[in-house]
Amino acid sequence: MPQESTATDINALLDDLDAGIFREKLARALSDAAAGCVQHSKAAEVTVKFSLKQIADSSQVDCAHKLSYVVPTAKGKRSEENTTKTPLYVGKGGKLTLFPENQGKFEFAEQPNTQRA
Repeated sequence: MPQESTATDINALLDDLDAGIFREKLARALSDAAAGCVQHSKAAEVTVKFSLKQIADSSQVDCAHKLSYVVPTAKGKRSEENTTKTPLYVGKGGKLTLFPENQGKFEFAEQPNTQRA
């Protein structure tokens, strides 16, 4: 029986951070930086920083994700910085996920059909 990895699935995590918006911001920052770098023959910089803080006494952390970048321009540079937070569960071995690993199935009572003709 194969053992399940306890490493965080970075692709799934990027999709979960800020409901997927963080991934889009990162893609845009990388593209803008690369374009500015080639267009103006100057260095560009993209920085991603993650800060984790435990939420009360739970097995959850508040993950602050900061994206900052500097893009060269013809007469200098332009920069942007954005920080958002996403609560995440910490599973076995520190695996970060949006939902708990052992989330059970919700049992809903059977509802009578109330549709009208």
